[in-house]
Amino acid sequence: MQTKTALLFAGQGAQYVGMGKDLFEQFPTARDYFHRADEALGFNLTAICHSGPEAELTRTEHCQPAIFLVSWIALQLLKERAPNLTFQATAGLSLGELTALTAGGAIDFADGLRISRQRGRFMQEACDLTRGGMAAVLGLDVETTRAVCDEAGVEIANLNCPGQIVISGESDKIARAVELAKSKGSKRAVALPVAGAYHSRLMTSAQPKVRALMAGIHVRKPAVMVISNVTAEPHGEPDEIRARLADQVISPVRWEDSVRYLLAQGFTQFIEVGPGAALSGFLKRIDKTAQSLNVADAPSLEMTAKALSI
Repeated sequence: MQTKTALLFAGQGAQYVGMGKDLFEQFPTARDYFHRADEALGFNLTAICHSGPEAELTRTEHCQPAIFLVSWIALQLLKERAPNLTFQATAGLSLGELTALTAGGAIDFADGLRISRQRGRFMQEACDLTRGGMAAVLGLDVETTRAVCDEAGVEIANLNCPGQIVISGESDKIARAVELAKSKGSKRAVALPVAGAYHSRLMTSAQPKVRALMAGIHVRKPAVMVISNVTAEPHGEPDEIRARLADQVISPVRWEDSVRYLLAQGFTQFIEVGPGAALSGFLKRIDKTAQSLNVADAPSLEMTAKALSI
């Protein structure tokens, strides 16, 4: 019986200065895509990815197209190095959902790159309008974390895996929520170094902008199953995809539920594509028996290509 394989794509926070540089240096396909992105965007995203400075890379309007681009390049190189690769589903964390839709054939690369840039700009504008923040809460269940959020006046933003939830809201309320979480037994509750309160009502000004952007994008029904962050179930028709991407900006990322949906459908092999390896870590917390590979740089590309050829 064929192994069912799902590709997983990283979201904002996975970036690091130097990402994609060794791929650029070693593979013509990588160089081509970096050059295409620079030309399409009208600025040197390649230099920001490879050399920073970190403050520039972490700016939302740079970070989102950077992660999208490096993830896309990693996938194209994996296809070259492992020509027998087949996958039956894709999923991505927050921004990574856009890469997942592009990999799944719903959106063209050029449009995906443009959406990632504009989405980043819209979210940065929302950050600038509000004083928001986020925090990771470790070791509490969902019900207790939700009670903390209700008391502090903040929201759940990411349900990543058992024992790891991210909350989002006004900075002063996040500080209060961190103390409340600790008082209720959180092993660790810590504010995150982010520009604003993603996946919360503080992103409301970005939502209609994303909706208007998506109205002008050609979207197809995906060729493979692509899981929605909002519903933790497969995307459907093009209009639904457009609506879900706008909703996603202010909705919690149901990552654990998304992975559990794939597991329930019989998926046993997961390949994390793009910078970092956080999603592989989440996967192990959700199901220790699931097989995970990743492609983040040249060494991991070779290891994964080799593993897939066995």
